[in-house]
Amino acid sequence: MLPYETIIRLDKGLKLPIYKQIAFSIIAAIQDGVLKSGTHLPGSRELAKMLNVHRKTVIAAYDELQSQDWIVVVPRKHVSVSDRIPILKPQKWNGQAVLNSYENDFLYPIKSVQKNVEICEGKRVPDLVIDDGRPDVRLSPIDQLLKMYRSNTSRNQSIRNAHVGTDQGTLRLRESLANYLYETRGLQISASNLLITHGAQMSIYLASKLVLDSRSNIIVAKPNYPIANSTFKEANATVLEVSVDDYGIDTDAIEILCREKKITAVYVIPHHHYPTTVTLSVERRIKLLALSKQYSFTIIEDDYDYDYHYASSPYLPLASSNHNGSVIYIGSFSKMLDPSLRIGFMVAPSNFIAQAVSLRRLIDVGGDGYMQNALATLIVDGELKRHLKKAKKTYHQRRDFLDTLLKEKLSDYISYRLPSGGMTIWIKLLPQYSICNLIQSSSLEILRIDEEQNAFRFGFASMNEKELEDAVSSLKSAIEKMSDK
Repeated sequence: MLPYETIIRLDKGLKLPIYKQIAFSIIAAIQDGVLKSGTHLPGSRELAKMLNVHRKTVIAAYDELQSQDWIVVVPRKHVSVSDRIPILKPQKWNGQAVLNSYENDFLYPIKSVQKNVEICEGKRVPDLVIDDGRPDVRLSPIDQLLKMYRSNTSRNQSIRNAHVGTDQGTLRLRESLANYLYETRGLQISASNLLITHGAQMSIYLASKLVLDSRSNIIVAKPNYPIANSTFKEANATVLEVSVDDYGIDTDAIEILCREKKITAVYVIPHHHYPTTVTLSVERRIKLLALSKQYSFTIIEDDYDYDYHYASSPYLPLASSNHNGSVIYIGSFSKMLDPSLRIGFMVAPSNFIAQAVSLRRLIDVGGDGYMQNALATLIVDGELKRHLKKAKKTYHQRRDFLDTLLKEKLSDYISYRLPSGGMTIWIKLLPQYSICNLIQSSSLEILRIDEEQNAFRFGFASMNEKELEDAVSSLKSAIEKMSDK
């Protein structure tokens, strides 16, 4: 008889139940050719005695194996390896425990995916994190949203219809969002013009896959949202960079490129450019739309934080203009409420949305219908507008408070331009200080840096005044240590 005590290795320290450890060990022995088709296994009493376990544990293991057709159990006669198992050449067996196959590298050709953000080496575990512009979830109406979610899951009608249409987004959310976008952004659209996604990045990905291919040229600003650049390259498009200044992306440079090459699309973040936070001027907005019409290219408008503008009423999106369907508009609820709420949206002509839905089904058959309908209730009841009004006031105060701190404590080390809105300040270190050296500090982590610009994004919205003071103090301490070296 085979030494089942060594074939079957048990570890009572594992969370995996003992009967499953027995079953998995036997499966591995069958797959390795150690136990061949037709091999008789010990009876439950005998194996229990060998392994020093209760007989019921072995019976549970055999039941598991029989249900998966690995073994055949003939009551009161024998247990044997199924004769439907193909004949396998036994591997050299030395009684060692089965290894985790996923500890090995993948053996076959695999497509390489570009890293999204280059980071300096040697970063340590931080005591403090400066994000790149996230909302303060402590202010968000998450409790109300979850209450509505639970309410949806307790209604029979809601349960039956929760999955309906989630590949495009529930009709209830699309209709309420269409009204909301008209009231706040001037977008005259219907539910058929909307696709609900798992965040803005999914929308960017779907748009790029539908618009771009290996023959495409897409224009982006430099610097730009790095994951968008990677997404466009993943679609095999050629990414052409133009500069961005205090008035946004350089539309004169875009015009020059249009004369030289066939441009398929321009990706733009007109409201608060990422990462520099500048707002695209009215003149450049008008020119960009005119160029789109003249040279027949698509505008992919990423409007991730439209709702937070402090100096005045925000400019309406490019998508609100008369563009004849050439603007794909992308937004997200993550910046409004909570980064973990992965619900974004895309606005486009209905025939484009139909293709985006078909493409989306290949990787994701639909979203969370309960959550989408809960969010729709938040919009219809006016709770979202009330939250944004309060949050906007708080973030405005935090921006101004951070501005004061930076002027008082860091003016000798940095330069910046106070943004008119958004949730972050783009800060440049003076040339004598290196951003890579700064992030070596063990006391803080900066989530978004730009080595070439020697700059970083300081997200202020998620921090209260005490936290902002601590962050600025840590920055000052880290920079002063650099000065002493």
